[in-house]
Amino acid sequence: MDYGRALELQQQLVAERKQGLIPDQLLLLEHPHVITLGRNGHLENLLANDQVLGRAGIAFHPTDRGGDITYHGPGQLVGYPILDLREWKRDVGAYVRAIEQVIIDTLADYGIAAGRIPKLTGVWVEERKIAAIGVHISRWVTSHGFALNVSTDLSYFQYIVPCGLTRPVTSMERLGARATLAEVSATLAVHFGRIFGVETEN
Repeated sequence: MDYGRALELQQQLVAERKQGLIPDQLLLLEHPHVITLGRNGHLENLLANDQVLGRAGIAFHPTDRGGDITYHGPGQLVGYPILDLREWKRDVGAYVRAIEQVIIDTLADYGIAAGRIPKLTGVWVEERKIAAIGVHISRWVTSHGFALNVSTDLSYFQYIVPCGLTRPVTSMERLGARATLAEVSATLAVHFGRIFGVETEN
């Protein structure tokens, strides 16, 4: 799904969730090549100009999520939870840690030992980043979310300093896990439901 279209869908669902018209939602999708810049991001972490990005077929979107700059593209599982944290925990830090745990537990099912690095948001395999997290919260309703590299072409990260950190990135495929995006989505949805204490329906 195009990033702009996904952003519009999130905004619509956030408005409906704030009004109590719908239950919590978890969008799991894949984007065409796009680089997004968080509200606290630094443009100097974008290492390519418009012409270079255009030739590489990469779109660019400023956005209102937290975090710095990141890349989304084919082979990457992107998750956008639309949750009312008043019905879970009114704690942003706990929410981000829970998202990290969902991803860590998902990776464990594929034989990948992932974890956290203190003071650095995201999920890591040793010193390599495998999942980025950037969230937005308005009146306790969440949007934006996480991106897990499943079979992502990691060469596209050359155009940015991911999340403003000069650390390498990796993917499930690079670590030897042969899984489709659909398989990983289904696994992750189960862990998401368990950690957030909800039943998921497709």
